[in-house]
Amino acid sequence: MSIARILLVDDDQVILLTLQRILELNDYEVTVASSVSDALKYITTQTFDVLLSDLHMPGAGDGLTVISAMRHANPKTVTLLLSAFPEMDAAVTSILRQTDQILVKPMEVDALMAVIRKHLLEGSSSPHPVETVATILERTANLSIADWLRRVGFEEALMAIPLSDEIRSEHLPALFSDLVVRLRSFKPLGTKEHPSSIAAAHGILRRKQGYSAAMLVDESRLLQISIFQTLQNNLATIDFSVLLLGVMTIADEVDSQLSQAMASYIAEAERYAS
Repeated sequence: MSIARILLVDDDQVILLTLQRILELNDYEVTVASSVSDALKYITTQTFDVLLSDLHMPGAGDGLTVISAMRHANPKTVTLLLSAFPEMDAAVTSILRQTDQILVKPMEVDALMAVIRKHLLEGSSSPHPVETVATILERTANLSIADWLRRVGFEEALMAIPLSDEIRSEHLPALFSDLVVRLRSFKPLGTKEHPSSIAAAHGILRRKQGYSAAMLVDESRLLQISIFQTLQNNLATIDFSVLLLGVMTIADEVDSQLSQAMASYIAEAERYAS
């Protein structure tokens, strides 16, 4: 039987080296990483039978980022998360469903070895789906739009313009499509995007419908809230390794489309004023 390969991740050098020695004495092949970035490099270039990671890591990302990346790269890898806090609220517990087991620190050596042997024998538990931000937005676009319409319904200024839900939100399916394309392109933040004909048309239409410039900004603000609420609702399956970049990209793209809509809105207003 081949030797099981373990990726051990912990920023505490004493714990890292101690666990490495213990695991190697138990005939495991161990690769160690003292940071999230190092762990991600190993995950994308090598395969492992077990991931044993501390939850709380300094710098960008944490153990959840490592777990999500492993789930995305190799769903069959057994994922074990070490945490010093056994009691977690419902939201965090939901997120941690991506792991096969949460181990409470400190843990006795014999108990840890027993857990590793058990999971290696049984294999990873039922599939833990991990989705990118783009996939989640694509899958839940209609729910996000419905949430946006609900939030708009509480805004007196926006509701002062009598429109059906269909007409009020008719620009959003195309906007979500643009968002998904942008997220999957992985272009650097700040990259100048091609002009959006949909955004420009939306600005002109809102001018004709009687919106003020402030109302345009407000509905865009509510859209970002609805999108981020959707991501919050899907934390249990989200790929944390790309979450921060995804959030920044969403904000950049929504703001870019708002800027283009505002430009056409102002041009339309000036055309009527002249």
